[in-house]
Amino acid sequence: MVSNGLSQYPAPVGGASLLLTFKGPRNTILIIGGDVLAASRAFAALEAGMQVIILARGSVCDELRWRADQQQVNLTDWDMLPSVSTSPLPSVPEESFSAFLAENPSISLICITIHTADTPALARICHAHNIPVNVTDHPALCDFSFASTHRFADPSTGGQSALQVGVTTNGEGCRLAGRVRREIVSMLPKDIAGAVRQVGKLRRLAKNTDDEVGECEEGENSSVTTPNRPVPGWRSSATESKDESSRRRMKWVAQVSEYWAITRLASMSEDDMKLILSGDSSQTTSPCSVQVPNENSLHNLTLLPPPKKGRILLVGSGPGHPSLLTIATHNALTKHADLVLSDKLVPAAVLALIPETVEVRIARKFPGNAEGAQSEMMDAAVEAARRGLTVVRLKQGDPVVYGRAGEEVLFFRAHGFEPLVVPGVSSALAAPIFAGIPVTQRGVAESVVVCTGVGRQGKEVKLPGYERSRTVLILMGVARIAQVVDAMIRNDSDSGEGLRNSEGRREGHPYPRNTPIAIIERGSMPDQRVVASTLGDICEALDVAGEQRPPGMMVVGWAVLALQGAGDTSVLEEGEERDEERIRKWLGGCRWVMREGIDQGWAEV
Repeated sequence: MVSNGLSQYPAPVGGASLLLTFKGPRNTILIIGGDVLAASRAFAALEAGMQVIILARGSVCDELRWRADQQQVNLTDWDMLPSVSTSPLPSVPEESFSAFLAENPSISLICITIHTADTPALARICHAHNIPVNVTDHPALCDFSFASTHRFADPSTGGQSALQVGVTTNGEGCRLAGRVRREIVSMLPKDIAGAVRQVGKLRRLAKNTDDEVGECEEGENSSVTTPNRPVPGWRSSATESKDESSRRRMKWVAQVSEYWAITRLASMSEDDMKLILSGDSSQTTSPCSVQVPNENSLHNLTLLPPPKKGRILLVGSGPGHPSLLTIATHNALTKHADLVLSDKLVPAAVLALIPETVEVRIARKFPGNAEGAQSEMMDAAVEAARRGLTVVRLKQGDPVVYGRAGEEVLFFRAHGFEPLVVPGVSSALAAPIFAGIPVTQRGVAESVVVCTGVGRQGKEVKLPGYERSRTVLILMGVARIAQVVDAMIRNDSDSGEGLRNSEGRREGHPYPRNTPIAIIERGSMPDQRVVASTLGDICEALDVAGEQRPPGMMVVGWAVLALQGAGDTSVLEEGEERDEERIRKWLGGCRWVMREGIDQGWAEV
């Protein structure tokens, strides 16, 4: 080590920025430009409580116009300045712009979002007036830059919190800065905003004032140089002045902020705060017991954890095969669940994965009792969550694809629990794959529609009309196959109904009777059955197949035969002339085909 005594201090390395925050009405920002970027800069300044002046020529974006009408920003036209040229782009003599700045001495920051030949001159005028300026995409002209920022929402209040994070790469990678910001935000605890809110309340309580000046800000030097320093005088004495008491409490705020878990900070009640700052453990009324020892260090402040709070998970179990469970679903069932409330269609192979110590209830849904069973399951979930249990509401397929997850989310939220929705592999897409049917295929099917064959409380639904290039997936309609087929093929155009079915059951063109259809029952399970035919013959085919095996779905469209045998991927190229021939080839001269089971390869998987 060099003996001059200076080497113990770090040598400054250039290339960094001095990160500051600006807020309050004493600061005014001038934004030169009227585009969307100017509106974004204006919004950020408004959230900081700053005054905003927009200097633009001609039209401005809709947002800036609206904010001007709402008197949120002061909109000034370039033409209001003297000696403005007739150029469509702003070209202001230096003396005119200088005069404008002199008339507005409150301007402390300037942001230029326009790009013209006069932009460098405008920047030089700003420099001459000693006003920091930012010029978009011109780093050499900039005195400051805008960080990539995120403001955290506060779930408890439903509004924005005081917590912000900002990232800068100092011009090396603006897009990368946005990615880094997203990574940081995703890794922070979800209740971080609540922790900031409660610590703010604790600060104000410690000072007995709403004045924001007092506790050292982030990184600012003060008497609280480290949270490890013991706090003198845990309990206030009779001779302690108000200022001394306030300083002592603020040091405790610093230590609490440093050492307590984010979750604990976010859940502090006002009684907790008063107890912490008073040091009186004899009057504890908080649900968390706080014991205050004689030692003057927060390390010795023992905080018993609060009672476990229950939670509800809405989980999709996939089409049925256990290997298609997502890792999240598997973990929910095997590691986290205290109670599983399962739909009756979830197969036994999935339920068998649940530990024996976990209670499992199956929904008692049967014809005429669907609504009652649904309400029973939702009430049971809330009751268990209130007891501190983790409840897994297990659904077939994906919970939001005709799984009634939406109404359960709203019900649980109304009862104080925000459920975690865990997606599942939807049977609408997975079951056709197990049957060898691609829902889209180049040359055959360019789009896919998912719909239900049964409406709410058993009502009929309106089905989409026929489009040759489209695959239609119909869930929960096999028990009403006759009505579904009739709605699809009925042609009422001759009766004056046009493209609209006389009973309102279809919107669009009728389906040709030779349109391929496949009924897939218990898709992905070892006893899977596929009955394939045309719309004209499928009802008879299903009768011949015998007893139905729910759950079942229908796949309607030319994709049904696309990959069968040698395959047929020229449906859209060749048109309708060869349809009868391709149907005969597909069905081998029969009117329908049936297949049972799944590929043996799944046993190995």
